[in-house]
Amino acid sequence: MFTGIIEETGVLKKVHKGAHSALLTLQGDVIFDDLEIGDSVSVNGVCLTVSGLSSHTFQADVMHETLNRSCLGRLHSGDFVNLERAMAADGRFGGHIVSGHIDGIGTITSVRRDDNAIWYTIAAEERILRYIVEKGSIALDGISLTVASVNNTEFRISAIPHTVKSTTLSYKKAGDPVNLENDLIGKYMEKLLLPVPDKPQSGGITREFLAKSGY
Repeated sequence: MFTGIIEETGVLKKVHKGAHSALLTLQGDVIFDDLEIGDSVSVNGVCLTVSGLSSHTFQADVMHETLNRSCLGRLHSGDFVNLERAMAADGRFGGHIVSGHIDGIGTITSVRRDDNAIWYTIAAEERILRYIVEKGSIALDGISLTVASVNNTEFRISAIPHTVKSTTLSYKKAGDPVNLENDLIGKYMEKLLLPVPDKPQSGGITREFLAKSGY
């Protein structure tokens, strides 16, 4: 599990592409203090497992499903990436619950400065937007951000200078793709409220009951 508080921006040093997979070699500094083979690292919001390790580089395999769901397959050598180690049990929880499992890809449609903040507008599919709520949390390329507004086609976030400077947001422009992970809570709630297939409802709390009760 991650928190969406980026520890550093690393560099993608090498990409070795297979038929439907990839092996990434990434370089960093901060996260190597206690990094070991088998550890989980969030790379632009994607949970990857360290399969090879040297002084300031690590390797990670990316499978077919991950390439289809995320922007990792679009990265090139020299690109900057957001890096975060998995949260320690005694660590400070500064962001929100981030699993590192990407729901889909969004596209930045505009970047606008507003005094000391920068507004990013991101277009996304309806299946992703349905779980995004105003003032809720969203992980954008692994960065824990607060949603400022949302409609049927896009959502907006406003980032402070520290967040922009400390992440790959500083390099983003209109037209760039980004990895999106919805807040887990909304997805779990929807799943639990849906009826079990081929099993009739027998009282208890249902969607109809909640609607009649004003929820």
